[in-house]
Amino acid sequence: MEASGANRRVTATRREVETVTPLELFFDLVFVLALTQCTALMAADPTWQGLARGLLVLGALWWSWVGYAWLTSVVDPEEGTTRIAIFAAMAVLLVAALAVPDAFGDDALVFALAYGGFRVGQIALFVLASRDEPELRASVLGLALSTAIGVGPLVVASFTDGFLQVAIWLVALTLDMGGPLVIRTDGWQLMPSHFAERHGLIVIIALGESIVAIGLGAGSLLGPGAVAAAGLGIVVSAALWWLYFDVVAIVAEHKLVRAAKGSEQNEMARDSYSYLHFPMIAGIVLVALGLKKTLEHVGDPLTAETGTALLGGTAVYLVAHVAFRLRNIGTLNPQRLVCAALLVGLIPAATRIPALAALGLLATVLVVLIAYEAIRFSEARDRVRHELARDHATESA
Repeated sequence: MEASGANRRVTATRREVETVTPLELFFDLVFVLALTQCTALMAADPTWQGLARGLLVLGALWWSWVGYAWLTSVVDPEEGTTRIAIFAAMAVLLVAALAVPDAFGDDALVFALAYGGFRVGQIALFVLASRDEPELRASVLGLALSTAIGVGPLVVASFTDGFLQVAIWLVALTLDMGGPLVIRTDGWQLMPSHFAERHGLIVIIALGESIVAIGLGAGSLLGPGAVAAAGLGIVVSAALWWLYFDVVAIVAEHKLVRAAKGSEQNEMARDSYSYLHFPMIAGIVLVALGLKKTLEHVGDPLTAETGTALLGGTAVYLVAHVAFRLRNIGTLNPQRLVCAALLVGLIPAATRIPALAALGLLATVLVVLIAYEAIRFSEARDRVRHELARDHATESA
């Protein structure tokens, strides 16, 4: 009888407000550590293999966070036993985050088991929340199957090493992230404004990692070069923030809110946020790695790997924005695509000039891009930032 009552409390505790709750922000603090650990993993081994491993771990952590973003868009995380379950999930995620630096070594099994436990917790809460809703339950059971297919190989990979281990990770992550593409989408539920805000906040958290990387790279001795690099690093981080939040985030949320509930809205949320936000986050983490290495050796050229992380990571971020707009509006953003191509083209130069100069090039390109868009599209920008935002606020009220 007590278990049944607990289930009723969980299933009855549906989210009623669009605003992100304090517990969700608290939950994300563990993800902050996970991002920092991913950067540390790549910084400790700044080779192509090290970067690949860091991105694979980041992909797994991202996909686990995405699952809880969908969950808390259905269930209120601060009510009933769900609050305790979220605290427990945080503890399990913390263990996974602590294991990240050696996730391909001695702590591989610890990471796999903690990661699996974190994912199982999400599925269990979803099962309880969908008890009286057959369509949602069907989608949850499909997700449970794809999760098992994706998590299982990571346990197997923990008993291997080298290329085979990386290959198993890649297969596992592909199968796991590909699951929602074959699961029926009409059964999912979400609060669109909450969902968009949740992802906007995780972008801020990732940008915070770039700030942390500046501090870690600078160390205790601040010479003129380090001070200049720190200033340019802030310019780059602020530019990445501007490119997302000035217009893009507003338009995307508006489109998601206006989409027809059911398959159309759910598939837009899946594609635009669950999938296309991953390269944005990955790009920011790569930039953080590049910033850290720049601050450590401002007068030396970046290596091919760290130069690619700094400029190529920004290019990935911009291409994700282009795909984001194409998915939501159906049009290309040519200036960001050209800027991404330019940054890729500048990577060889970044490995031949001082790291500080390479960072200066990046900051200049981003500032010029922002200035061009602000001037060229000033009227449309003003309409989006004021009229569109005001209309949305009125509708939400």
